Amino acid sequence: MDSIDNSIKFQGQFDMSRNANDIQGLDKLRRAAQSGDDAALQEAAKQFEAIFVQMMLKSMRKAQDVMADKDSPFNSEQVKFYRDMHDQQLATDMSNNGSIGLADIIVKQLSKGGNGFTPSSVIRNDANLSDINRHSAQSIEQAQQLVLPESVSSNAGYKDAAFRDQNEFLDTLYPVAQQVAKELGIDPKALLAQAAVETGWGQYMMHTDKGNTHNLFGIKAGNGWQGDTANVNTIEFEQGLAAPKKAKFRAYNSFNDAMQDYASFVKDNPRYQQALEHTGDPKNYFNELQQAGYATDPAYADKILSVLNSGSLRQYQP
Repeated sequence: MDSIDNSIKFQGQFDMSRNANDIQGLDKLRRAAQSGDDAALQEAAKQFEAIFVQMMLKSMRKAQDVMADKDSPFNSEQVKFYRDMHDQQLATDMSNNGSIGLADIIVKQLSKGGNGFTPSSVIRNDANLSDINRHSAQSIEQAQQLVLPESVSSNAGYKDAAFRDQNEFLDTLYPVAQQVAKELGIDPKALLAQAAVETGWGQYMMHTDKGNTHNLFGIKAGNGWQGDTANVNTIEFEQGLAAPKKAKFRAYNSFNDAMQDYASFVKDNPRYQQALEHTGDPKNYFNELQQAGYATDPAYADKILSVLNSGSLRQYQP
């Protein structure tokens, strides 16, 4: 008998809490929940649905106000005040009648042992969308490899780490850079600084299903390139604004091949001749390289010089 009386009492509290303008409604709902009544969850879900509906109505009203006649008596602040009060109560009534079903979903999710309950352990809570996007891209590439000809799908690329840290990056590439730097008349560390900017210290090296492309300097594969390629997502700057692009890059068999091709690419291209006259001064060299259009990033030279003057390279002893 007492349980029936309690249910009647709590139901009365719930009915009062459904009045959007009753400032004591939520407190009554809180006290009902503390008593252990299972109906409190259902009522709280309805209150949440009412808030959600109210937000939708408010957004709709704002969009409508943009087109409304400001001089109209139906668009006065007093009319808007009573209109908002009406919308609040309308949202509460709609949630109570189960108009959109959001409350039912919330109850199923939060009820203990209820049907449709999803444990929190299976809900993703890391918010790491980059990993999800990468796995999604890899899944798409694998699907493409199954249905597309090998010549079309085999050069699909992605970026992944090729070195554990900066020390391994420098220890591996410095001996390779020495020979090319001597050929160009530039400091080997300057080449490593450029490679570090292009690859994020080797943490974002371009790969294909064949493995590492060894592309250290972001050299694209033009019509004259006869070697392997990798189609990789990249960032290009257009009128100073960064934009995602898909581009075809050169792929090499080794880092030595990549370094040698960089030297040939710079020396054989007439637009870089001005830069080659300043290889003894890395600042002038990279500024001229940028001016000649080597990269679209307006801060490209500054980024390389910042890495070159960092402690990682200045203190490095091969």
